[in-house]
Amino acid sequence: MNNSSNTPILQARGIRKSYYKNQIELPVLRGVDVAFARGEMSALVGRSGSGKSTLMHLLATLDQPDEGEVWFDGNRVDNLSRRGRDQYRNREIGIIFQFYHLLPELSALENVLAPAMISRSVLGYFRQRKSLTARAEAMLDRVGLLDRKTHKPCEMSGGEMQRVAIARSLMSEPQLLLADEPTGNLDTETGESILQLLRQLNTEDGLTVVMITHDDAIAERADRCYRMQDGLLVDRFENEPANPASASRGNIATKPLARAVSAA
Repeated sequence: MNNSSNTPILQARGIRKSYYKNQIELPVLRGVDVAFARGEMSALVGRSGSGKSTLMHLLATLDQPDEGEVWFDGNRVDNLSRRGRDQYRNREIGIIFQFYHLLPELSALENVLAPAMISRSVLGYFRQRKSLTARAEAMLDRVGLLDRKTHKPCEMSGGEMQRVAIARSLMSEPQLLLADEPTGNLDTETGESILQLLRQLNTEDGLTVVMITHDDAIAERADRCYRMQDGLLVDRFENEPANPASASRGNIATKPLARAVSAA
């Protein structure tokens, strides 16, 4: 992969996507161009139905566009083989889903280990089991849940399950984290703790974070925002860095830099 700091870490070029219902075409993305800078915390914001979650699935190669291209770290990824796309998701990016997608029969530690187990042969995993387990424990410790490592999802709160999902997404040491409505199922206080954790991963670890959200207040916590409407990118702007006093109150002022950015 290309590590040039001048190359956007993730790009969508001319993305179009439609779904079909009873042979009726339902356009979802109508030509989206967007680039996410390395090392930033960005937000893709829009109402339900704007196309933002569909775009995230395409950026993660969970689906493929009808037209257009997805590039990661200077390399095109949407046209990779299924195995290539699986490797991209497993090695290069981490994904956090709104509904956690933890395996209910596994403990927190086992859920965090799951990506490492999937990406290796049985023999390869058992040869590295000790070091992989140590890393999984370190990731749980990073999100404040090492003492809950033996607990199953049914024994955890929503916030704890989301933290386990974050720890799992970090297992492969990804360059980029895609977070789809990371606070959508959480109360305000718990959601705030998740946002602070994502910011910490961005500032301390240099992890690029892209959040998908319908909430403007959450989008304002990012360095840069991209607004979607009716399948188009219609707005982009930067947020002013918070001073220590405003950060402690959770208030971050915004400064619009560009408006009405058509992606058609």
